[in-house]
Amino acid sequence: MDTRPRLYLCTAFLCGVLLTLGFKDLYPDLERRFRRRRVTADSIAGAGLASKDRIDLEDHTRKNRTDDTHEVDIGEGIEACVGNTPLFRIKSLSEETGCEILVKAEFLNGAGGSPKDRVALNMIKTAEEQGLLTPHSGDTIYEGTVGSTGISLATICRARGYLAHICMPSDQAAEKSDLLLKLGAVVDRVPPAPIIDPMHFVNRARNLAADHTADPTRPGRGYFADQFENQANWQAHFGGTGPEIYQQCGGVLDAFVAGAGTGGTIAGVAKFLKPKLPNLRVVLADPQGSGLFNRVKNGVMFDSLEKEGTRRRSQIDTIVEGIGINRVTANFEAGRELIDNAIKVKDEEALAMARWLAEKDGMFVGSSTAVNCVAAARLARQTGPGQRILTILCDSGTRHLSKFWTHAGNIGGRTDSKLEDIIGI
Repeated sequence: MDTRPRLYLCTAFLCGVLLTLGFKDLYPDLERRFRRRRVTADSIAGAGLASKDRIDLEDHTRKNRTDDTHEVDIGEGIEACVGNTPLFRIKSLSEETGCEILVKAEFLNGAGGSPKDRVALNMIKTAEEQGLLTPHSGDTIYEGTVGSTGISLATICRARGYLAHICMPSDQAAEKSDLLLKLGAVVDRVPPAPIIDPMHFVNRARNLAADHTADPTRPGRGYFADQFENQANWQAHFGGTGPEIYQQCGGVLDAFVAGAGTGGTIAGVAKFLKPKLPNLRVVLADPQGSGLFNRVKNGVMFDSLEKEGTRRRSQIDTIVEGIGINRVTANFEAGRELIDNAIKVKDEEALAMARWLAEKDGMFVGSSTAVNCVAAARLARQTGPGQRILTILCDSGTRHLSKFWTHAGNIGGRTDSKLEDIIGI
């Protein structure tokens, strides 16, 4: 019987045992290397922890999980974009004056692109709470405005189920009325007139609202927003703009500078900040032709020959829009006693400042912002370095192309403007 197959098997078995023992003897560190490699792999999987502390990774990408959800703050409608605007330092003016000149970027309010968003929203909400407005009922909001409040109202009216009817002077920039029409508002452009004239843009809006409400053939009611006298105006800034400024400045502020049209911004912010910052100086920035400068400085609006109720001249003589007025309003009076000083700004100074901000900072601003910045820079030079001064960036220059910026012209390639030539100090 042939025994060779068995011999082959035994020989192969013995060779295998000898090779295994020899392999281990020839490479004594093989096992150590293997163990080291395994620990390294465990460390990577365990995010750098030892294997005993290794974190087990979980898949959180599956859509059907219910234990990994969390609350998110999603706003409701365009109204959620009103308020909480950023605050930043104007580099050029701060460097030139030695003061920290800050601006509250109110042009970034997301409805109408100006601080009037706050006012429009608060006036509408207040009227709703008082039962004076009902959404989607045919109610129409009437307002007399030079533009910005009308744009904010037209936007928020559509968002909340109302129509807007805006009356404005015919000498305001055409792009404002064009935008109002695009937003679905009815626009009445009326000739500039003194406040005692029934065709003054504010009086016309008031009368149209009353006519609407009295007409049984028309759906809904007419509501006159009355931004100049409506207390919800300054209250919007007392409850929003003022607290935001205080928080964003960390409670450190030396002066607040602002222009006034209705007076709601300067009154509301002053009423909030002054009790918290007793040494704060509140300064009015007033364009040429406005009577508010004299109101702050001397306590009266006009000479006795021009007392309220007898003026027959048209609106103030300035190319600046949105601020400046020649009559007393409830909103301005709400904070007048808190205003410490006033600075008069000429048209040519406002135009030069608008060009400066575009040239030095890439900021394309409207006329009221230019007035604010002239006053802030002048105050900084008067008080000396080290002050923190804040003002308002009201709206974009794109709303002032056909009037204010037509006078301002193009800055071209210029980079050599001097602040002294603008503010005279």
